[in-house]
Amino acid sequence: MDQGYRLRGETIAVWATVVCFVLGAAAGFLVLGAAPRPLIGTGSLALPSATVAGAIAGGAFVVSTLRHRRGETDPMPRWQRIVTDVSAIALTVAFVGVAGMGVLLGTQVLAIGLQGLELTLVGGALLTGFAAAVGGRFAFAAGIGLRTADLSSILFGYLVIGTLFAMVTAADPRWWEINFSQLGIGDAAWAFNGTLVVAGALVGTVGAYVGRDLHRLLGDAALGRIAVTAGLWIVTGFGLAGVGLLPLHRAPEAHNIVAPVTLLLFAASMAVTAFVVPGAPRALIITTVGVGVLVTIAFVLFAVFGLITMTALEAMAVGLGLLWMTTLVRVLAILSPDVPRPSARAHLLHG
Repeated sequence: MDQGYRLRGETIAVWATVVCFVLGAAAGFLVLGAAPRPLIGTGSLALPSATVAGAIAGGAFVVSTLRHRRGETDPMPRWQRIVTDVSAIALTVAFVGVAGMGVLLGTQVLAIGLQGLELTLVGGALLTGFAAAVGGRFAFAAGIGLRTADLSSILFGYLVIGTLFAMVTAADPRWWEINFSQLGIGDAAWAFNGTLVVAGALVGTVGAYVGRDLHRLLGDAALGRIAVTAGLWIVTGFGLAGVGLLPLHRAPEAHNIVAPVTLLLFAASMAVTAFVVPGAPRALIITTVGVGVLVTIAFVLFAVFGLITMTALEAMAVGLGLLWMTTLVRVLAILSPDVPRPSARAHLLHG
């Protein structure tokens, strides 16, 4: 890629940022009203600004994808086009959630440092425009050429942002003495439960992109194994979304079934993916074994000796799982070609 092409791309990204700012500020003027608004609380700036920023980020991703990758799926069979298009739709939803949750967390932090601050219509519109510009720039860049490694980073960042926001708005400040599911209870339960739903969409999309990379690497001969691998990740994503859609205080029995099943699906997805990746890369094998050993030790410390809480066990399991996923996508980025590979099969599971 020559220097001139990269500079033109950066210029386009700058203009996209400007457009997102203007649209965000204009929308802010339309929805905020004339009365001054606090950053958080009843009648606050946070929710309308987050809604505007999320919508603009989603739109920026769609525009960028259509601009830079139009026609990419034309040579592909119908099933491959469907997988690609569904993944793009899920990513659009994810970018809406990431931008919106980022604004909510940001305003929450600002409200702590700037207690009593109320913004006029102009100030609120400018803040909304700034949030839209940041989210839109990020989403527009992703639409140019999104890699599986980028998705993993988005998933990690979104889980951190969403969980932190759920913590600072939790109904019970001592939720950590029980488990993370307590964050899904109370008036602000939507923050944690919504985070899980969007994170589920991201996990499923990561699975589809892992399948894409494996197909670029192994070709049509391995489509059966690839379909099983990607399918496991997609089912895991549905399970994670189900944990959020079945909160503990509304469906305790279902929640207590879906949550551990999702963890088992996550472990199965990891094991199958590590088996399918060709050549048994040493980095992936070491990480897989290390994560398995550490999670087992953590479980023993919790269940047998009672030395750690359920919250600590859940945090370790999720953190180690994300560490493993980061290693996986980095290995795939090294091994797989960075160009589309249309399948020669008219159907996914048979020639």
